[in-house]
Amino acid sequence: MLLTCASRLLLWAVITLVVTTKLSWAGDSKNPPTKFYAQDIKSAMRSHLEQVTDTDGLFHITDNVTEQALTLKFVQIHDPVRQIGTDIYFACTDFHVDGKSDKLYDIDFWLHEENGELVVYQTKIHKEPRRSLLYGWYKHPRYTFVNDEIEYLYSD
Repeated sequence: MLLTCASRLLLWAVITLVVTTKLSWAGDSKNPPTKFYAQDIKSAMRSHLEQVTDTDGLFHITDNVTEQALTLKFVQIHDPVRQIGTDIYFACTDFHVDGKSDKLYDIDFWLHEENGELVVYQTKIHKEPRRSLLYGWYKHPRYTFVNDEIEYLYSD
């Protein structure tokens, strides 16, 4: 069947419209990131801690430097929690060694959005308890942040 010039032009316009529409829908398939606020980050952290602590409220983590299994009790989420870049959120927390409230670990958590909710995807020990004859227990840092990137203070 031969198409007239007008029919071919109409067919080309319809195909172009369908392809263009599908491409624009494909570009929109990823919704823009949801804006989360401090209370959202803290709420996500509380939910995460409820999920990962045992029935006694203890948090278990293996220290990636010393390879020691730690049993810790949650103390607090530091202020401020914050956003890093466009889609990463960050919370710093304190935990103490179970039964030794003066031995504090500073543990950092990174969160991102999954299905409209913030979820923790990375956990790192930022500071470990060290003892000083002069000051007693203090939190000794392993790394710092430079432009929101980890910079380790000491080599292995």
